[in-house]
Amino acid sequence: MPSLLNPDRPPAFCPGCSHEQSLHALDRAFQKLGLTASQVVMVSDIGCSGLFDTFFTTHALHGLHGRALTYGAGIKLAQPHLTVVVTMGDGGLGIGGAHFLAACRRNLDLTLLVLNNFNFGMTGGQFSCTTPAPASVASRFLNAMERPMEVCSVAAAAGAPFVARSSVCEKDLADLLARAISFEGFSLVDIWGLCTGRYLGKNPGAPQEIQNTLAGLPPYRGPVAQNLRREYASHYREHTGGAPWEVPEIQAQFRPPITERREVVLLGTAGDRIISAGTLLAHAAVSAGMHVTQKNDYAITVMRGPSVTELIISPEPITYPGVERPDVVVALSEEGVRRRRELFARVKPEGRVVVAKGVALPPTPASVLHVDFQAWSIKRRERALAALAVVARGGDPVTGEMLENAAASTLRGKSLDSTLALLNRAETLPVG
Repeated sequence: MPSLLNPDRPPAFCPGCSHEQSLHALDRAFQKLGLTASQVVMVSDIGCSGLFDTFFTTHALHGLHGRALTYGAGIKLAQPHLTVVVTMGDGGLGIGGAHFLAACRRNLDLTLLVLNNFNFGMTGGQFSCTTPAPASVASRFLNAMERPMEVCSVAAAAGAPFVARSSVCEKDLADLLARAISFEGFSLVDIWGLCTGRYLGKNPGAPQEIQNTLAGLPPYRGPVAQNLRREYASHYREHTGGAPWEVPEIQAQFRPPITERREVVLLGTAGDRIISAGTLLAHAAVSAGMHVTQKNDYAITVMRGPSVTELIISPEPITYPGVERPDVVVALSEEGVRRRRELFARVKPEGRVVVAKGVALPPTPASVLHVDFQAWSIKRRERALAALAVVARGGDPVTGEMLENAAASTLRGKSLDSTLALLNRAETLPVG
């Protein structure tokens, strides 16, 4: 197989930089595996290791410092047929430590190469999470006050199923990288080298010294027996019958009942199922081919505090999700009303406000429809859905049939039966 290196962007590392040896070893690994440029994605972040994506002719994504693993995970989940290789320096590894631990635990099929040269080389030679305590670096004594991270032991403890450590000088580095890339699951290779631009001048060393240090560490050269398990994405699909990124498409089954934009706001309290009702309304509108946005607002507490959902339903694309002049407001609690009190004066005069009996409203130019949910034995958690049935009576912005279809498309079993029964009963609720 031909080289995947970019002939228009030759390596531009400092003379003697170990990253260039890693670069060529990785290219040889791709060739050994018979991979083409269109089959590979290089993902990188900031630092000298972040130059890797420009030196290959493959797909590439270059992102924020420490976040490369999150980008790689998203790409692998969305495009599972691609080979995803993430490169990070020891600086990015320390900054993105939580992402590193999550990747080890999750076991998604991607490969992380840590280009470990013991300092932040691009930004001045400051100490990183792997800088040895005795080293002399630009951040003076700070590295001597912290214990350096032993990358492979941390990865194995966190659950990584393939963990390896090597120096750039080892003759079988390309073979090791090929093994890591072909492993089905998360694989890590901690590649040790020296930064000639920043680190080596203050910390004289030689390849043999790196080899001697590596020889004194726990050996990691591949699969970690106690961590071997199912790869994340395939395991997920087995449980759900689909992939994490696969969202069922909502087919347009109805003619749009409206020809102009509508803004709808549901106001309640935690436990009123305000957001669930809003989602059902959104689904119903999409089933008529309309564009929908839904924006939610709720307190950090679970059992108390206001709960608000704002929807825009429009035959035309929506460029901004903010509600300014509502056409419909559903008010089920004092907390929700207080949270959006200013909206009531802006409800269109031809609009409607559906309010639960006992909830006080500020002045509004719209028509107010009072509903005594309690008198009709409609429980608190059912009121938002019942209010939607009241709103849908006039077929604006959705019809009752569209709500029932949305319920049938999203619910199953007893939940579906109870929802359909409630919608049918709420269609005849008296309002005043």
